[in-house]
Amino acid sequence: MAGEHTRGGRPLARLLVLAVLHVNFIALGLEPDFMFPLENVTIAQGRDAMFTCVVNNLGGYRVSGDSATARVAWIKADTKAILAIHEHVITNNARLSVTHNDYNTWTLNIRGVKREDRGQYMCQVNTDPMKMQTAFLEVVIPPDIIYEETSGDMMVPEGGSAKLVCKARGFPPPKILWRREDGGDIISRGGPQGKTKVTSLEGDIVNLTKVTRSEMGAYLCIAANGVPPSVSKRIMLHVHFHPLVQVPNQLVGAPTSTDVTLQCHVEASPKAINYWTRENGEMIISNDKYQMSEINSSAYSVQMRLIIKNIHRSDLGGYKCISKNSIGDAEGNIRLYEMELPHHKSRDDDDVDSVKEETNDVHSSLQGSRWEGGLRTQDAGFLGRPPPGAATRSTSYATFLISTLVYVAW
Repeated sequence: MAGEHTRGGRPLARLLVLAVLHVNFIALGLEPDFMFPLENVTIAQGRDAMFTCVVNNLGGYRVSGDSATARVAWIKADTKAILAIHEHVITNNARLSVTHNDYNTWTLNIRGVKREDRGQYMCQVNTDPMKMQTAFLEVVIPPDIIYEETSGDMMVPEGGSAKLVCKARGFPPPKILWRREDGGDIISRGGPQGKTKVTSLEGDIVNLTKVTRSEMGAYLCIAANGVPPSVSKRIMLHVHFHPLVQVPNQLVGAPTSTDVTLQCHVEASPKAINYWTRENGEMIISNDKYQMSEINSSAYSVQMRLIIKNIHRSDLGGYKCISKNSIGDAEGNIRLYEMELPHHKSRDDDDVDSVKEETNDVHSSLQGSRWEGGLRTQDAGFLGRPPPGAATRSTSYATFLISTLVYVAW
């Protein structure tokens, strides 16, 4: 239409109205403000962290006395170092970057955070007066055992003392918890409460006094500070003592032509050399006659076994189980004797019994119940034993029977 000017296809009058409205918004005090507070961040070392700053009414706001619009800046508050302005990183740190969603959100990204990144961070808008909000970046570090300050495997004599030390680093500072790998008790002696037993103990140091062989084994120091993963170290405590041999049965009997097993229980640390001998000192070796074996009962005890096969009279006598280690030696003695089997009747005995039974049958058929002096069934004693006098009567009757048989034959 005539007399109406346009710019870019839009009436010029409309552009003027928009400009006036923008000026009026500023005049009404619609300055930039933060829509959400800046949130604290806690993150493990090596991971990525970010802070998000949301600012409203920033676009088009002119800084007083300057023709430039307001800008968002990121500052490390504790060092006063400017990190970035708007989307441009100022500091010489390749791990920092800033992203903007082209509206009202600015995000500060920190890749692979380090311990030195910990501190106060500020999102600032250069209004007059300046507006800002802060948040704290906490960098936590998983626990780590300080091996150069931590005990290694150790050896103490029985009755001696041991000091177990475990040091760890991390943030927050880790706590140390001690446990035995086998679930046994940790024994504390000499304190105000005397001897105490606990399944776990807290602290960098564990003092063991008057150590016994039962306290031998692996001790675990576990470091934890709430930041996964927890870590642990295994410390082996060796308690040394001379061998001790116990013999369950010192006298063992077995019939000839059978197999027999001899046993000894041995406790020793360090590990001992165990072997068997005859009483004359002759060492026994494994072969078809002898079979030797050892069964571990614990870290310091074994059961020695010797199987002697098809024993003969020459195998009877004394045997020794011997144990030797670097501290000393010990032995146990076992005597093997012959055990007789229950007696079995020979064939001749069976023939005699058969003749006796036939004689008794003849006796019964000839005399019957008419013979008053004979042994009747009802006269038999308890458990098949004859009553008193039965043997005499049986002898007299046997003489009479033999005489009768001779007379008839004649």
